Parts: sequence; C-alpha cells; structure tokens
Amino acid sequence: MFTGIIEAKGRVARLEPKGGDLRLLIETGDLPLADVQLGDSIATNGVCLTVVDLPGNGYWADVSGETLAYTTIGQWATGQPVNLEKALTPTTRLGGHIVSGHVDGVGEVVERHGDARSERFRIKAPDNLAKYIAHKGSITVDGTSLTVNKVEGAEFELNIVPHTLKWTIMDSYQPGTRVNLEVDVLARYLERLLLGEKAANTSGGVTLDFLAEHGFTGR
Repeated sequence: MFTGIIEAKGRVARLEPKGGDLRLLIETGDLPLADVQLGDSIATNGVCLTVVDLPGNGYWADVSGETLAYTTIGQWATGQPVNLEKALTPTTRLGGHIVSGHVDGVGEVVERHGDARSERFRIKAPDNLAKYIAHKGSITVDGTSLTVNKVEGAEFELNIVPHTLKWTIMDSYQPGTRVNLEVDVLARYLERLLLGEKAANTSGGVTLDFLAEHGFTGR
C-alpha cells in the first residue's frame, strides 16, 4: 500500500523484453534504498512493482503482460522520468489517501493552462472509470494523490500547486500525455457492496439498470 505522496523522481534506465513481458531497471535518484529489500514494493508512476534486484543505484523489476495491458509502461522509453514512492509502513504519515498501486486504466491530458501560481490540468479517463471520479474526491495520477476539482463526464480537472509540480513529473505533462490512473479504492468497494448478494453472480459492477431496479434515480 502507498499514500500517493511522491518521495523522489527517478528515470527508466533499461528496458529488456523477456518472453512476452518486460524487465526494467529504474534509477532512483534521491530515493534512499538502504531499507529496501528484495521482494519489497515500489510505486513507479503509480504502478506497484516488486524489487527483484538491487544493483546499487536503483532496482530491477519484472512487468507482466497484464500490467503492460493496463498501464503506460508499454510506451516507456529509456531516460523517461518517473514518480517513485516506497510502500508505507505502520509509522508512515498518511498525507495523501490509500493507494494500492493497482492501476485501473490509462488517461490522457487534454488541456493545460496557468491559474495564478498553479497549473490546471484536464484529463480524460476511460469511460468505464468515470463513475468512480467525484468532485473533491481523490484520484491517483502516475502515483500522485490528487484532489479532483471538477468533473464533466469522463473528464476531470486538477489544480496543481508549485510544490507538486517541482517534486513530481507533472510539470512535463502536455496535451496528449498518457497517464496511469487509480481511482479511490473506497469507491470500488462501495460499488461491490451495492450489488449485495448479486455480487456472487456478477462479473461487472453496478449498472444503470441495477440502480433503477433498486430505486436509485440519481436525483
């Protein structure tokens, strides 16, 4: 588990295809690794990766085909900057929100403009994630815990202060940038709970027909 508070920026040092999936080396920059062991998890642009080797200046991780299908890792290039956060401990300050590191889908930056000393970003999420994104709710973008300022359909806006721009990779975002999205874990569990006993026979989530059947009109 993670908090979504980025600890350091690293970079992709090597990408090695391995029998249909991928092994990658991340150079960790200022992220201290003295307390990291093999098998530990590090969120890399919001993706929970398991450390399989520690060469000294970073870590190697294996990336499965499933992870390649649901994240931006398949489009990463050598030298690309990434956000880094080590897994939380019982004494970690929960400054962001509870983040699992299990990416739900890939979004795209559609607009960016200045707003006083901040920057405003508009991001389009996949349509199937729109129902989990709420005004003033939490969302994780490339591993960064952020507050949603506005929602219109599958698009949402973020107001990013100078500190966040400096300590994350968000200052490199431009229209067209693809980003990893993780919705609030509480929203996912709430959806499943609403299904009640029907959850055992349902592979998807709550549908509009389900809500109408149970008297939820949205008004």
